[in-house]
Amino acid sequence: MMAKDLRISLLLDFYGDMLTEKQRDVVELYYNEDLSLAEIAAHSHITRQGVRDSIKRAEGILLDLEERLGLAKKFREIQDGLDEIASCAQDIQRFNARHGIFREIDEGASRILELASHLND
Repeated sequence: MMAKDLRISLLLDFYGDMLTEKQRDVVELYYNEDLSLAEIAAHSHITRQGVRDSIKRAEGILLDLEERLGLAKKFREIQDGLDEIASCAQDIQRFNARHGIFREIDEGASRILELASHLND
């Protein structure tokens, strides 16, 4: 049994179009549908070893693309940054509420939260 690298499912979202249709389908069944190699082999009409080889090739391609392009890493960094921005805006709103509300500050912080939420969806 192969150990599943759960990063592959995320990388498939970013780089799946770079795989052949067969590779993409097999990887999706293995990682996203959680089918066994034997189940995928029966579904795809190829051998279990053929499924394993296809998954390993696709994993190599996806990991190589991420190493070269870094899109998934950058996406996670942006999400983390947006979460921090939202947290800071909430802190500003709380501070503003405790120390005499300035409508402009509250409106600005609310707009920051709205934008961060929209971008993080």
